Amino acid sequence: MALLTLRNITLAFGGPPLFDGVNLQIEEGERLCLLGRNGTGKSTLLKLLAGEIPLEGGEIMRQQGVRVALVSQEVPQGLGGTVFDVAAAGMGEATALLAEYHQVSHRLAEAANDELLARLATLQKRLEETGGWGLHQEVERVLNRLSLDADAPFASLSGGTKRRALLARALVAAPDILLLDEPTNHLDIDTILWLEEFLLKQVKTLLFVTHDRAFARRLANRVAELDRGRLYAFACGYDEFVERREALLEAEVTRQAQFDKKLAQEEAWIRQGIKARRTRNEGRVRALKKLREERRQRRERLGTATIRLQEAERSGALVVEADNASFAYGDRPIIRDFSTTIMRGDRVGIIGPNGSGKTTLLRLLLGELTPDSGDIRLGTRREVLYFDQLREQLDLDKTVQENVGEGNDTIMVGGKSRHVIGYLQDFLFSPDRARTPVRILSGGERNRLLLAKLFTKPANVLVLDEPTNDLDAETLDLLEELLMDYSGTILLVSHDREFLNNVVTSTLALGGDGRVREYVGGYDDWLRQAAAEAPAPAKPAATTAAPVRERAERPRKLSFKEERELEALPERIHLLEEEQERLHATLADPEFYKRAGAEVASVKERLEALEAELTAVYDRWEELETVKGAVK
Repeated sequence: MALLTLRNITLAFGGPPLFDGVNLQIEEGERLCLLGRNGTGKSTLLKLLAGEIPLEGGEIMRQQGVRVALVSQEVPQGLGGTVFDVAAAGMGEATALLAEYHQVSHRLAEAANDELLARLATLQKRLEETGGWGLHQEVERVLNRLSLDADAPFASLSGGTKRRALLARALVAAPDILLLDEPTNHLDIDTILWLEEFLLKQVKTLLFVTHDRAFARRLANRVAELDRGRLYAFACGYDEFVERREALLEAEVTRQAQFDKKLAQEEAWIRQGIKARRTRNEGRVRALKKLREERRQRRERLGTATIRLQEAERSGALVVEADNASFAYGDRPIIRDFSTTIMRGDRVGIIGPNGSGKTTLLRLLLGELTPDSGDIRLGTRREVLYFDQLREQLDLDKTVQENVGEGNDTIMVGGKSRHVIGYLQDFLFSPDRARTPVRILSGGERNRLLLAKLFTKPANVLVLDEPTNDLDAETLDLLEELLMDYSGTILLVSHDREFLNNVVTSTLALGGDGRVREYVGGYDDWLRQAAAEAPAPAKPAATTAAPVRERAERPRKLSFKEERELEALPERIHLLEEEQERLHATLADPEFYKRAGAEVASVKERLEALEAELTAVYDRWEELETVKGAVK
């Protein structure tokens, strides 16, 4: 018997059906990845399984005694006390005893007195009577396994550490099925690698929602997708699921086209007039009515977002140059002796552990902070758009429309006036959704809204701080394509390994010691180059070292985008060299100096930029050819 079975689940919240006859079985040992567009009900389904919200129709059957624990996407409000208190809350009735025992023990360690000793003895006796002593040891064991400080105040933790504490609370309950909603959000790459390894070794049955394709690829042995109220399960891994889903969607398009053609033929027949009505076949009329009803009830697949970037006039060839720049908060060094040159068109990824200084580095590169020593030189004609991971640019109390229109019904996009409602439909916000407060939007919808708000303004430098959090796979793919075709400069902070591989051409890696190292290529390129360095750069914690070494030893294949990039590089080099030759010839012509005036300096500046750009392009060509050759 399955651990958990869903039969004909329906749920509507008073509107269109969110679930319309959902069926699912979860067997022991399955690691099921749940996918679907933003707003299709993934988080709601997890809450149903955890018993946090009631059913409207259908039934959920659980094997007798089965335990289910959910780690939600958002950290619950109002959680206080220490990490131990939060984790012990998963122990049920023994929670209060365990929390008090831990607090009294901690106070005794600081200053012993007879009253505390007497209270500790009473608590020990009650814990022994209720079996809580073993539970106390289990809490400490789980916290140690997750590298958590039991005495740390929960409220003072970073977002990623809070998520680990909530994972500890779920694991303490020893669930038969662990439910995880976007577990990689707000975690750095090292912690994600650790989490992958931990779940593979320590959790037997798992149902998780994620936008992280690398995470899904590593963990899932089964995939299910929520689409238009139905759930479709596939007994395969992530990559095979993508292929099978595409085939199903193509078949659906063909089937619907055939259906629509037949319906159109029957509608034409019924309208042929008096002669046709005299010979009308009543069975055919009934069949037509049935076709009309079937077409009326068809739920169309959600559209694809139409995301466009407005590019400002080109920035200067130099975007930013750092020369031995250092920055510290008090006595704590954040950035040490950092040097780099970022040219127009560069796509730079920034990676590092949480708290290592990624946001500080961004602010230095944008000129928002002044280095304590060294120098930061900013380029000219920079038009910057900044996507912040906390989405603080959104007013939660205003509607979607008000956030984008800023009090106006129309906005200027690409030099043309557009109604805000129509523009928002490009980002998959229906007119009704556009009039709702931002506060009730899902995380993915808020991300799409912030993209919509930002992309009304032209830019030639795009700064993205964790833009992929909560985005569904299709919007993520679209954003990737958009950034690949963007001719401006990109600074990207992300923990999404595949997104980094597909978008960036160089990587700045922060190790947490203030040092910033620069590498050619994306995340996998960084892994390979860092592994080859001596001495090696700072490694992840021991729990993550094994998967890092394993990936670094395997030669990887070029992605489809990298293959396209490699094919285009010779032509790009040819054009750059032609321009370089023309400018050299211009400078060698004595007549040029007689008529050019101030243009001489401009030509020399362009030559310097061309030389730097050619160097970068040759390095990239060599890098891609090396990767391609290693696979042969």
